[in-house]
Amino acid sequence: MISGDSDAGSLRARQAEATRRRVAEAAVELFLQDGYAATTVAGVARHAGVSAQTVYNTFTTKAGLLKAAYDITLVGDAEAVPLAERPEVRALYETSDAWQLLHGYARLGRELLDRVGPLMLQVAAGAAAGEADLVAHQQVTDGERLTGTTMVAQRLAGLGALAPGVTVEQARDRIWTLNSVQVWHLLTGTRGWTGEQYQDWIGDAMCAAALGSPARPAP
Repeated sequence: MISGDSDAGSLRARQAEATRRRVAEAAVELFLQDGYAATTVAGVARHAGVSAQTVYNTFTTKAGLLKAAYDITLVGDAEAVPLAERPEVRALYETSDAWQLLHGYARLGRELLDRVGPLMLQVAAGAAAGEADLVAHQQVTDGERLTGTTMVAQRLAGLGALAPGVTVEQARDRIWTLNSVQVWHLLTGTRGWTGEQYQDWIGDAMCAAALGSPARPAP
């Protein structure tokens, strides 16, 4: 009986996760197609093939739906594991080679922006226009990104790798700027850089900004 209950609970959890992801994907499609203001919870529910009540039960509000859709798109799944606690990210933060850490962080940033960049640009445009939900959302996600770059800057400081005169706060802010969606869009969207070109340059630029040189030190 215990095994059966466990199996049933596991099935329900998988079904709930699949529903969350389906609704989130539907929301992102409509946010990008129609804009946040014009997208309704009822419209997202229809697009996802669920009831509006299911959306409210799962995400509570439209703003909650936006944040969940952002988080799910960012990591690529609906598992309840924060980005910073994912094994590949934890391993990156534990890297003892500063050059490798920053180039790995550039690679991670590119992967995330390839997934969530279009939604971030939509949010940024709405926030600039004064849409309250989007202003609040951008403040939260900018803060989350700043937390990540702070961890990188602190790790560089712990390795003794920061360039002379560069503080943890300065390194954090420089990295935070370089891995922004705006820089990503300017290079890959406006200037037509490939993802590889963007990733390589961002890695070099982060090294120059925090370590004082884009070149990998000789062993």
